[in-house]
Amino acid sequence: MTTATVVGSGPNGLAAAIRLAQAGVRVTVVEAEPTIGGGARTAELTLPGVRHDVGATAMPGLMSSPFFRSLGLERHGLRLRRHEAALAHPLDDGTTALLWEDLSRTAQGLGADGAAWARAFGPLVRGYDSVVEDTFAPLVHWPRHPIALAQTGLRAAVPATLFNRRFAAEPARALFAGAAAHGFTRHDTPLSAAIGVMLITAAHASGWPIVEGGSSGLIAALEAELRALGGRIETGRRVTDAAALGTDLVLLSVPPRTALRLLGDDVPAATRRAWARFRPGPAAFKVDYAIEGDIPWAAPDARRAGIVHLGGSAGEIAAVERAAVSGRMPERPFVLVAQQYLADPTRSAGGANPVWAYAHVPAGFDGDASAAVLAQIERFAPGVREQIVATHVSGPQELAAHNGAFLGGDIGGGANTALQLIARPRLGYAAYRGRRGRTYLCGSSTPPGGGVHGMAGFHAAETALRDIGAL
Repeated sequence: MTTATVVGSGPNGLAAAIRLAQAGVRVTVVEAEPTIGGGARTAELTLPGVRHDVGATAMPGLMSSPFFRSLGLERHGLRLRRHEAALAHPLDDGTTALLWEDLSRTAQGLGADGAAWARAFGPLVRGYDSVVEDTFAPLVHWPRHPIALAQTGLRAAVPATLFNRRFAAEPARALFAGAAAHGFTRHDTPLSAAIGVMLITAAHASGWPIVEGGSSGLIAALEAELRALGGRIETGRRVTDAAALGTDLVLLSVPPRTALRLLGDDVPAATRRAWARFRPGPAAFKVDYAIEGDIPWAAPDARRAGIVHLGGSAGEIAAVERAAVSGRMPERPFVLVAQQYLADPTRSAGGANPVWAYAHVPAGFDGDASAAVLAQIERFAPGVREQIVATHVSGPQELAAHNGAFLGGDIGGGANTALQLIARPRLGYAAYRGRRGRTYLCGSSTPPGGGVHGMAGFHAAETALRDIGAL
């Protein structure tokens, strides 16, 4: 029987392990931390009983992932909750743009830009089931649905600023710019529209759900599936030398530079050069709050959404993202806020509700951005400061210390430049290979990139199984 070790127990690591176990490989997942989950953990960070997602929270990729959908994780207790709206983007004039799952409702709310919104996303939503497998594969591959993929590619390939020219008014422009900002990249570069296009299409096609009780509920379901297939998990074990693992296959859910340290000389020269060039992106600065009552948004419609983007106009968002990418800390950074308790009251306790927030900051930022984060929330929710009863701060160094995949506080698996989106960190399915038939990358530094979808792990496992003749 072939044996394998997967290093890292986030969604990609567990997906890789499950796919290998399905094929009859005897697999062990090794995790350095005391608990599994990687970027999908849940913990009581502020007050007893108040549950905060340590990393990922809204999960558009979960509903779209072909592999996760195939597993039937509901039988392992996975339960999803949905907010009334997926996303809100308040503006300084007191109005709010809302992203609903229903495309027509979103378009109607955008007034004069509604028709343009429907033209931009309608064809993608209608063809989403056909193109989803292609969009979750390496960018360079032979597509199964070339026409549908071309429709997506033509929209995704342009700069976000160019994509936004189809809208005349600020609500639609800001709504798209906030979604595009999930790419942690400049908005005036090729392919910077891609993440915004895919996130909005996913919202209209399948929603942005959260996991009941916290993101760790997904990890628990994946763990149950892996153990049912005979897989093993070891926690509290930090790997420093992949060769010492002693298994036929080694799959690493770590950044490429970390993989180079773990693999030593067991990396071909061309792969070594590509991995050494691959660089991290800007970082996240995360702040969790326990608050009494609801966030007092100036625009009441912001209370209807699970995720709220705080960045003002599309132009302001583009400017602060450019600053963060350039290594300059913005005075008013782009901030994401999640109020998961609105759809999932099981996360609250003792009258206190969890609020999840993070700001985009330069890579390796070592300052304190907590005041800037709170100021952005206060900008659109005056008076929230008086409702905070507890706070937990996690800067880039703290994020990296508890998750080796978050190199320098980069939660996206690498800078989303045009080159690194195409070659992540190499072209096509070679992206997953360290040495054929032996070592592989399976984390978010490989296609299709960051997000809770498990498809990077799935493709890495499929590549390994093909290399050893098990497919």
